[in-house]
Amino acid sequence: MGTSQRFVQIVEFETDRIDEMRALAEEGDQGLAGRADGPKRRLVLKDRNQPNRYLAVIEFDSHEEAMRNSDDPETGKFAERMAALCTRPPSFTDCDVQDTTDFR
Repeated sequence: MGTSQRFVQIVEFETDRIDEMRALAEEGDQGLAGRADGPKRRLVLKDRNQPNRYLAVIEFDSHEEAMRNSDDPETGKFAERMAALCTRPPSFTDCDVQDTTDFR
């Protein structure tokens, strides 16, 4: 991997239209298939204590790949459509991966 460091973006969002959000994500996934600068993995979490609150953890091989993905016009269109399904604007947290441990 050289000097590049894995990068994760955490998207916190609230929606009462999660089924539509899932359908939008599935549609977006088709556009990401085979893209070298697309995300490596996505994990979507539902908050047990706050109804309609979700966190999407999106992993990239590097910050540079994430920025190339972010600059893609299709990503912008997806973000607009996603925001329209939210009950408040989503928030984004950018993280450099420091360590991972697999326990099993």
